[in-house]
Amino acid sequence: MSKNETTTQQNTGLPPCGVYKTTVQLGEVPANRLIYFHNHGNPGAGVYQPSTWRGNRARFHEKGTTLAKPELAFTLKALAAEGFYRVAEAFFCCDKECRRYEADMLVQLGYDQEATPILFTPEIIDGEMKVPEMGTRIDEGRISKMKMLLVPVTSHGDQGDNDERAILH
Repeated sequence: MSKNETTTQQNTGLPPCGVYKTTVQLGEVPANRLIYFHNHGNPGAGVYQPSTWRGNRARFHEKGTTLAKPELAFTLKALAAEGFYRVAEAFFCCDKECRRYEADMLVQLGYDQEATPILFTPEIIDGEMKVPEMGTRIDEGRISKMKMLLVPVTSHGDQGDNDERAILH
């Protein structure tokens, strides 16, 4: 959590802004959905549903659903940030052992609309790194076996390519 997010949490008493899964219906947003929670703003804290996916990352609507009561924010389940990770400890995607991820592999974590984690495995093809559009669903508990990488994100000025944190803050 960044210093600004910690300060905002202390000021509002709400969880930090970020990617969450709903556990109950919030207005028109059903339970078990991927959302972006924004803990401040006008008229108040709210949830934003995905509008599209680009580069295996959710992009969220600019207009959200304001929480009827601030305490509803505590019904949200925090999710690991979307982005690139290093596999710290080898693991299988699920108990059926369909796909094995080896230690030190590069993977990209994303989510579907129901907040199910999906891993995408980049490959080098003809000397260029390519990230596939299709991934493998993994059990949520497997995320603890990965370590997030710091990867610079650059926007080319197209509003649709902006990182959601830039849009909402």
